[in-house]
Amino acid sequence: MSGPAVHPVQVEAPPMTEAPPPRVRMKDIQGMAGTTGGLFLRLCQFVFAAVSLCVMASTFDFPAFTAFCYLVAAVGLQSLWSLSLAILDVYAILVRRNFRNNAVVGLFTVGDGITSTLTFAAACASAGITVLMGNDFENCDINNCKRFMSATAMAFLSWFAATPSFLLNFWSLASQ
Repeated sequence: MSGPAVHPVQVEAPPMTEAPPPRVRMKDIQGMAGTTGGLFLRLCQFVFAAVSLCVMASTFDFPAFTAFCYLVAAVGLQSLWSLSLAILDVYAILVRRNFRNNAVVGLFTVGDGITSTLTFAAACASAGITVLMGNDFENCDINNCKRFMSATAMAFLSWFAATPSFLLNFWSLASQ
């Protein structure tokens, strides 16, 4: 005895007219490398570091204090780093690509960590010297205390703009 035989009916699928949707990836958070928020942070870092560098370089007696020389070196490095990454951000925005390569994001993270730490340390050292000159020695009349204070404040603002870049790049690196 044999049972009924079931044969599948072949139905041709309609031809696909559209490409399949792209794979879903983690959404780019503004402030990460390659976004407009990241570009804004890089430009803020560059502007504040460049202003700090120019104000400090406009004084004649900054080489007399080691902390101010360190500040000039740190904000000089910060401004070069931020400007170069801002150019890369502009390129990434124009070609509509993002930085997903682990090596590139790792380089950005390490660079941001080093430059932000150097800038913060230099700003703290310079703030200590300006307080020493202004409050303890009370000789701001013969020194450029106002310029030193404004250059130090700009260095702190540059560090304040660099910290989110570091944290977002570090988070992006850790989540890949």
